[in-house]
Amino acid sequence: MFILNITGKDVFTLANKKKSYSVEFREYVTKTVVLDGHKMTDVCAKLDIPYGTLKRWVLNYRNKQKKAEKENQNQLLTATEYKKLYEEERRSKLDIQEENDILKKAMHIFTQTKE
Repeated sequence: MFILNITGKDVFTLANKKKSYSVEFREYVTKTVVLDGHKMTDVCAKLDIPYGTLKRWVLNYRNKQKKAEKENQNQLLTATEYKKLYEEERRSKLDIQEENDILKKAMHIFTQTKE
């Protein structure tokens, strides 16, 4: 900030005011650009954000996405891990099927009309 002080009064003030934005706001704005496909220039004009700032936010967001995607790709399963996961899913499916069959029988019993 530059202030020219002549005779005890502020004559000229040149302030470089820097806006700060919350993390939630940054994430919201970058998701509207990246995921919803809005143009950066339109978002900048609508929300009064400098273009360079938004460009940097979007670039950081995309880099984080790429990094997370690479980490997920690096987590390949071995044959034993895959077999274990498959068996867990199969057991879970059988349990759900059994519960569903019990509920169907109960529904049939309770919906029968009494004679």
